[in-house]
Amino acid sequence: MTQTQLIETPAGDARITWYRGAGARLVLALGHGAGGGVEARDLQAIAAALPAHRVTVALVEQPWRVAGKKVAPAPKTLDVGWRSVWPALAAPGLPVVAGGRSAGARVACRTAGELGAHAVLALSFPLHPPGRPEKSRADELLGAGVPTLVVQGGNDPFGRPEEFPEGEEHTYELVEVPFGDHGFAVPKRASLSQDEALGIITDAVGRWAAALPGMPRTGPLL
Repeated sequence: MTQTQLIETPAGDARITWYRGAGARLVLALGHGAGGGVEARDLQAIAAALPAHRVTVALVEQPWRVAGKKVAPAPKTLDVGWRSVWPALAAPGLPVVAGGRSAGARVACRTAGELGAHAVLALSFPLHPPGRPEKSRADELLGAGVPTLVVQGGNDPFGRPEEFPEGEEHTYELVEVPFGDHGFAVPKRASLSQDEALGIITDAVGRWAAALPGMPRTGPLL
């Protein structure tokens, strides 16, 4: 069972679709990318799988998407929309993990500290524009300041897993989805199926969320 909620923001109405987890220990809030909405395969897979693991998933649609526009606004406008929905995301009284795919992951990273996010989930983080590795956005990822999980397709043109910074000083974990592109689509000739690729994502997110420090042992029956 899902519930939708409209939230007024300075950029227009945003929309949250709630997937409630019984006895949830956290809220996992996920924004979409600049080229699509919450129907993305990874967001839908997480929303379907995680509530059974005591995680309430909230899929957040930015105002431009709710209004039916096809082009995302500037990053600062996306941040405004995200900040405006945060009180509703925090209303259940549980720790909130901020996340999203692509542009939504960047928003989560940029605002995690100021909003008090417990952690960040970055799906298909756009480390750089395709073919432009010199235009790195690693500073946004490294600046999140909270435990972070990056889930990245092995063939993502916006940044393959091996392109991400390495070293003990970096505060994120990285999980690779073999053969996956920016939308985690895998070729038919790949050695794993599309469902198996999505299973890698949901299993990794579920394990990571369960292991996050500082989580309540029990949550409200939502």
